[in-house]
Amino acid sequence: MTDESHMVIADVTVPAHAFELGRVFENVPNARVELERIVPIDGGRMPLIWVSNGERDEARASLEASAATSDVIERTDDGDRTLFEVRWTEELDGLVTILEETNAKLLEGTGIGEGWDLRIQFDERPALRAFRDRCNEADIRVLLRRIYNPHVPRDTSLISDEQREAIVLAFQHGYFEVPRRTSAMELGELLGISDNAFSQRLRRGLCALVETTLINE
Repeated sequence: MTDESHMVIADVTVPAHAFELGRVFENVPNARVELERIVPIDGGRMPLIWVSNGERDEARASLEASAATSDVIERTDDGDRTLFEVRWTEELDGLVTILEETNAKLLEGTGIGEGWDLRIQFDERPALRAFRDRCNEADIRVLLRRIYNPHVPRDTSLISDEQREAIVLAFQHGYFEVPRRTSAMELGELLGISDNAFSQRLRRGLCALVETTLINE
């Protein structure tokens, strides 16, 4: 029997529009954005984010132009990235609110163009299920890529890197939507493989995810 009282960590991908910071950076699709942390301040939240220096000026302009931000401050530069402190003008109403409602802790976040890769810590498995239920209610599509207990070695991936790449690519390009916005042939071309090879890679990855996150939950 699974011990549901143990802390779990989940790696998920969400669409950019579902995450407050993602909406800000939709106009800067090539920027690599890494979330340092979200700091509670004055009853609100203050994100600290790293932006690669190649997109620093464009990213800052997007942050300053957003109606959701009141102040953008450059804190430091490590040579490759710039750390920004961002203050919000409005109450957050998307994924961050759901994280707070389920008492989850956002450990890492990286912007990947059309989506965000997030690492989230939950006190117990029921909290993870509550998070997924709340996201479904809010019409936020969540791709659960990996789930593990903190004591499990980090190299115990549920799926191969190639399978993960195929699943995330399909998710980002609307392959799972109805109607589909792309085809296996188009996705295979992006990876330099045939549509049959892509379909097999996608199917095996999805089977592994179902077995490990639903069947053995």
